[in-house]
Amino acid sequence: MSAAKQQHNNILLAIVGFVAVVIIVALIGFFALGRDPELMQGQVEVSEYRVSSKVPGRILEIRVKEGDYVKVGDTLAIIDAPEVRAKMEQARGAESAAAALELKAQNGAREEQVRGAFQVLQQAKAGLEIAEKSYNRVQRLFDEGVLSAQKRDEAFAQYKAMEAQCKAAQSQYDMAVNGARREDKMAAQAQVSRARGAVNEVSSYLGETVQTAQMEGEVSAIYPKVGELVGTGSPIMTISMMDDLWGTFNVREDQLGGMNIGTEFTAFVPAFNKDVKMKVYYMKDQGSYAVWKATKANGQYDLKTFEVKARPVEKFEGLRPGMTLVVK
Repeated sequence: MSAAKQQHNNILLAIVGFVAVVIIVALIGFFALGRDPELMQGQVEVSEYRVSSKVPGRILEIRVKEGDYVKVGDTLAIIDAPEVRAKMEQARGAESAAAALELKAQNGAREEQVRGAFQVLQQAKAGLEIAEKSYNRVQRLFDEGVLSAQKRDEAFAQYKAMEAQCKAAQSQYDMAVNGARREDKMAAQAQVSRARGAVNEVSSYLGETVQTAQMEGEVSAIYPKVGELVGTGSPIMTISMMDDLWGTFNVREDQLGGMNIGTEFTAFVPAFNKDVKMKVYYMKDQGSYAVWKATKANGQYDLKTFEVKARPVEKFEGLRPGMTLVVK
């Protein structure tokens, strides 16, 4: 009886010892290893703009290479566009023609026409003078009873006709001296302005054949080769503005930890094995079910993922687009 009891006690002790060992090992593993910290991984991004032309043409020359750093005004590429040059010749020809018409309207009639109108006026005045003298003689003879009223009326009609002819000649002479009408001069000026605007328009297109840097940055990609055709608005190259770098993180909302606009945090840069201090300036939910996560297997509620953007607080030399950022 005592032997059986002794055996039973030994079994209990063995079980208790095994459980104690398991608990001790678990505790040691828990405290020694602990849980791996949750990491938020992001990457460095940069502002870019694409260089493109308003006019189609053939790439005549590319003045830069990928990796070159350009400043505002540096020539990047030259495009051959003979159609634009032809339109410029047409526009300049139209401008010259409009300017000549305006000059004609401003100067008025030709000098020969003015002299001719003046001679006609003098002729009309001479005829009027003769008609007036003739009428006065006929009138005196009529008053003396020598001539009939019919003769007097005929002389008076001739006098009035010559008077009207003289006035018409005077109007023709005045018109020749004054030149074109005011409205015609305004129309001629408008035609010149229109032609000048066409020249300016074509000049702007002609300026598009020489592409210059609008912003300072690094040439990150060049798309066409020399000799290739590019269409209107086709990208020629991409310029990365290296002064405008930021980090983008996709963070589940339960990992935000109260992060807000203006929050500062430290990110690890594996490429340099250094930390960089960053400040949040943008937060927005992704809004797609693909980035939701159920908190329980039965889907009690879902966690959304937010896109968080942050800029370095201080300039970090060597930081480049695509580099990894890690936040614990």
